[in-house]
Amino acid sequence: MKINGPNHLNLNPYRQQMQKQMDVKKAENRSDELQISKEAFKLQGKDKPHEKRAAVVQEIKQQIATGEYKVDVEKTAQKMMDFWSK
Repeated sequence: MKINGPNHLNLNPYRQQMQKQMDVKKAENRSDELQISKEAFKLQGKDKPHEKRAAVVQEIKQQIATGEYKVDVEKTAQKMMDFWSK
């Protein structure tokens, strides 16, 4: 009967623990990155309101502040019906 010596592949029982520590150190050195496509970058710029729309909104705010703004109930109801009927 032949007896072989110790298994030399598993000579260091702490090798797995050391490997985990090395992986943690590598992960700490990484930095977060964010990549935005060209299309997404263009969409970010569209969040800014147009000058005409901003002027209309400002005018409505002034009318509300002075109490001159009147809601057209029929027009509002018609738009709601058009929206929900689609």
